Amino acid sequence: MDMMTNEQVVETLNDLIETSKDGEYGFESCAEYVDSQELRNLFTARAQECRQAAEELKTLVVQYGGTPDKGGTASGALHRGWVSVRGTLSGNDDKAMLDECERGEDTALSRYRDAMDKALPEPVKTVIARQLMGVQRNHDQIKALRNRFNAAS
Repeated sequence: MDMMTNEQVVETLNDLIETSKDGEYGFESCAEYVDSQELRNLFTARAQECRQAAEELKTLVVQYGGTPDKGGTASGALHRGWVSVRGTLSGNDDKAMLDECERGEDTALSRYRDAMDKALPEPVKTVIARQLMGVQRNHDQIKALRNRFNAAS
């Protein structure tokens, strides 16, 4: 597999920046709508981690001669819109917010795995691999909480 051009590396990194921004906004939105303080704290911490991941990726984009993406994706905006609608319709149901977060994390996992399949330079791949482990941990934790909330209801 041929190494990617700097332009392709930047494009891949910007996709992951968008994914991280989607996660940040999604977790912040979910934190607004949950009743559980435990979930609010968790979602706020996850939003901060996503913000830090995006900042780290932006540094790499600049190193590879690109301009970092500033926003999230259209599907992420749609997801956040759906979260707020769901929040108002479901009476801020914590389980519904966990379902939404898990859906968002499924998308993030898929995007990070796709990036790992590319012929990225080793320093970039190292950062993405480490961030992927965090996304996987978030996904597993959200899923476990969702299952716990399902069992309790």
